[in-house]
Amino acid sequence: MNITRRELIASALGLAASAGLAACSGGGSAGSGSPEGAQTLTVAATPSPHAEILNGFAAPLLAERGITLEVREFTDYVQPNQVVAAGEIDCNYFQHTNYLDNFNEENGTDIVSVAKIHYEPFGIYAGRSDDLAAIADGAEIAVPNDPTNEARALLLLQQEGLITLKDPDDVTATPNDIAENPHNIAFREVEAAATPRALQDVDFAAINLNYALEADLHVADALVVEAASGAAVEQYANIIATSPDKAEDERIKALVEVLTSAEFKDYLAENYDQDVLAAF
Repeated sequence: MNITRRELIASALGLAASAGLAACSGGGSAGSGSPEGAQTLTVAATPSPHAEILNGFAAPLLAERGITLEVREFTDYVQPNQVVAAGEIDCNYFQHTNYLDNFNEENGTDIVSVAKIHYEPFGIYAGRSDDLAAIADGAEIAVPNDPTNEARALLLLQQEGLITLKDPDDVTATPNDIAENPHNIAFREVEAAATPRALQDVDFAAINLNYALEADLHVADALVVEAASGAAVEQYANIIATSPDKAEDERIKALVEVLTSAEFKDYLAENYDQDVLAAF
C-alpha cells in the first residue's frame, strides 16, 4: 500500500490530537503529568476556615497520594448537606455533629460523620454595646436561627448568668425554652451567615467562628466564649461527613488521615492560633 507524504502528516496529526484529548480528559483516569491511577475527591465547604484548610493544607498532601481535591464553596449551612445527600459531592466539611443530627432528622437524610477534625470556639461579639456584664434592660442580641446554633448561643448566655433555660443542658433550646430572662433580652433570629452583618443594628451578636473569620473577627475579639470543655468539643467539633455508602471510601479516609495528623495540628497553631483548635 502506497502512502503519500501528505497522508502520513495527516495521520500523525490525528494521533497527536487523540493523545491531547486523552491527556485533557477528566474522571478517575490519570492525565498528563499525573500519577498512575489519579482520582478526584469533591468536598463541599464553607470558605473560612474550611475551604482555606482544604486548599492550603490538604490538597498538596492528597496530590502526593494521587488524589486531586476539588473544593466547592458554599456560604450557607444547608446546601453542603443537600449536595452530599444527592450524591453530587463526595463529602463535606463545615458542620458540627449536633447540626448534622438535626439536619438528618428534619430532612429525612442519613448523612454520617466519619471523623472529628477541629473545634471553633463560639463567642458573643460587641455591636452597639460593648459591655455584656452591664447589659442594658431590653438589649437586643442577634443569634443564629438554626436550632442547634441558636441553642449554642443561649447556652453561652446561660454560662454567663444572663438567662436560665428550663433545661440547662438543652442543645436544641429556643427563646421559648428560657425560664428566666431578668434583663428582658430580645433575640433577633437571623441566618448564621448574617450574624456579623447584624452587629451594626443590635447590641450584641452570637457568631459562629467561621462567619466571624470572614468578617475579620477572632476569638480574641469576642466578649465571651463558650467554655472549651470536653463536652463542647464533643458536641461542636467540625466533622467530615458523607453518605453511608462512602463512609469507607479510600479517598475520604486519605483526607481524614491528612486532617488528623500531627502536621495538621502544627498548621492550625501557626495559621489560626486560638481560632481553630484540633479536635483529635
